[in-house]
Amino acid sequence: MGYARKVGWVTAGLVIGAGACYCIYRLARGRKQNKEEMAEGGPGDVDDVGDCPGARYNDWSDDDDDDDNSESKGIVWYPPWARIGTEAGTRARARARARATRARRAVQKRASPNSDDTILSPQELQKVLCLVEMSEKPYILEAALIALGNNAAYAFNRDIIRDLGGLPIVAKILNTRDPIVKEKALIVLNNLSVNAENQRRLKIYMNQVCDDTITSRLNSSVQLAGLRLLTNMTVTNEYQHMLANSISDFFRLFSAGNEETKFQVLKLLLNLAENPAMTRELLRAQVPSSLGSLFNKKENKEIILKLLVVFENINDNCKWEENEPTQNQFSQGSLFSFLKDFQVCADKILGIESHHDFLVKVKVGKFTAKLAENMFPNSQE
Repeated sequence: MGYARKVGWVTAGLVIGAGACYCIYRLARGRKQNKEEMAEGGPGDVDDVGDCPGARYNDWSDDDDDDDNSESKGIVWYPPWARIGTEAGTRARARARARATRARRAVQKRASPNSDDTILSPQELQKVLCLVEMSEKPYILEAALIALGNNAAYAFNRDIIRDLGGLPIVAKILNTRDPIVKEKALIVLNNLSVNAENQRRLKIYMNQVCDDTITSRLNSSVQLAGLRLLTNMTVTNEYQHMLANSISDFFRLFSAGNEETKFQVLKLLLNLAENPAMTRELLRAQVPSSLGSLFNKKENKEIILKLLVVFENINDNCKWEENEPTQNQFSQGSLFSFLKDFQVCADKILGIESHHDFLVKVKVGKFTAKLAENMFPNSQE
């Protein structure tokens, strides 16, 4: 009896010791994983982001926690209780990554359950359009619009998406307040607009796109996407007149924006300047006084050269009737007034101490001569 009791105590001690070793192993392994995550700049860098404004959570179930997380390398929003250094936090973070992965997979699986190809069939495009039309979840809308935008880059899909009724479905998303979703919708419409029939149907949304572009945050992705769409819609002369009342706003964006915004506005203005029917509308547009300062500071050479091309096209298309009272047509502060006083800018550029390179000086000199010869012939004295 005494021998059996000793064996029992020894067995119990072994069990307790093994359990303690296992707990220490689990704790050490958890801390190692958290340190690796923090060292790699991965999920460990995001802590308590649930307290951040604008964080979006998904509501997918936690049933499939053993999903492969190899695809969840994007940004994942973790709940505030998923703290680093605790076993419960590690499990919560793993579930958050799994939910984000399933959310990304869901749209692709619903659109194309048996194919991983990026080019979707008409039936699969119909499913994606149904998701865009019916879903209210931002992350599903974003993924679906990305799929549509990728497929709209192919010419044969632009007709298919239009025939499936996709133009008004995507255009309706422009009313959303989510800037990410709105940007993706503008990208889809931009890709679809490289089609004459699609342009004819999209023209009814040009005023809304123009207003949203002008009022969006300066240099934002939404503003740039809107400018690209308007540039595509003005490649031909057919719909350019719809932007006549917004030309002053485009010059304002050009003066205030960064280089990327400036280049995109210049593409749009260049389309308008190549159309003789838009010449007077351009000359009537009010331009900010800061437009002349572009020639004073060390502005990007390419921006100055492209702006000069816009001015040259306007000058070439400017045809005055004999004895036409041109001075009374344009108010003070208009582009006409700016070009009339352009010699002041030219003198600064052509000056000996000017920082501008030789090519810019040559272009400015030629443009000044053409301007005095064509638009203001009476100023040569």
